[in-house]
Amino acid sequence: RAYDEMRERCPVAHSAFLGWSLFRHADVTAVLADPQAFSNVARFPVIPNSMDPPIHGPYYEALSQFFDLKHMARLEPRVREIAANLLRPLLAGGETDFIEAFATPFALKTLCAFLGWPDQQWKCLAGWIHGNQDAAFNEDPVAGKALAELFAKHVRANLDSHRTSPGQADDATDTLLRTEVDRKTFSDDEIVSILRNWAAGHGTVAAGLGILILHLAENPELQDRLRHEPALISAAIEEILRADDPLVANRRTTTRELEIQGRTIPKGDIVTLMWIAANRDPRMFEGPDRVNIERDTEASLVWGRGIHLCMGAPLARLEMRVALEELLACTTCFELAGAPPHRAVYPGDGLATLSLRIKAKSTSSSECA
Repeated sequence: RAYDEMRERCPVAHSAFLGWSLFRHADVTAVLADPQAFSNVARFPVIPNSMDPPIHGPYYEALSQFFDLKHMARLEPRVREIAANLLRPLLAGGETDFIEAFATPFALKTLCAFLGWPDQQWKCLAGWIHGNQDAAFNEDPVAGKALAELFAKHVRANLDSHRTSPGQADDATDTLLRTEVDRKTFSDDEIVSILRNWAAGHGTVAAGLGILILHLAENPELQDRLRHEPALISAAIEEILRADDPLVANRRTTTRELEIQGRTIPKGDIVTLMWIAANRDPRMFEGPDRVNIERDTEASLVWGRGIHLCMGAPLARLEMRVALEELLACTTCFELAGAPPHRAVYPGDGLATLSLRIKAKSTSSSECA
């Protein structure tokens, strides 16, 4: 609600923490459409997100192939297996923290499966993601550097392991070691940068799962509708996340002096794009705070737009769809229980905790076998 208020009262705001913040859909999309004026180059390079044209294009094209329909179809049975294994103990009854017990391990175990890494390494990724978010929020460069070095060490160990013994299923790590851009394979440093982006994205996937389950727990009629009409799950995911985006914002840097909504923004200043306000802009979405799964979400910015459109969106959508399909198929309902849900803090908009009471279907049900 605070972001909604800022969008109407001060659509172009300035602060020491975020620089210039844009809250309206039209202003955000204008920035996304002009990468020449709004650079995405960052202090800590992330391939390809922190690259500008023309360098960005070849890297994005080479990496986006990892998330094509063929690769997602091949991965789906493993994703479904991960979801089923994590859900099994939750179906025994009682209260559970969905974030700790399912959302975080599911997203990061899936990433490990995608990369061909040992399953238990999801815990190392979780520690890095949480530490990195804390360092960013507290503007702690020392902690950020230490975490970056730890992550790089972890990735290089997996690269060495794959060079010695390549994955049997031609996983993403093996493919990264062979991928070329401008006739050159990626260096280890470049792969570290790529995987830093993919790991951070899976933190957002876990946050998104928490938001989806919170909304369905609070809306039993929609929950029951999706349980009986699973074909609507994908549309529900897009609409719920439009109304309650798991990622608050991203930044750009101006390459020249600009004027937005009558305010002059100097060259070299930070511009922060407030996704969660733009996605609830009444100028673009009628009744924006109301979830309507029949809504056309083409204008949604959940996955970004333009040259930096989230390349991992097919994998994120696959994970969320499979998680909801598995949970809904094996339950009669799930509802909030215990302590109220606790929201995460900037730069995330997920949930730190989400206590649920899950009611399983009869074990004789073929859907839950």
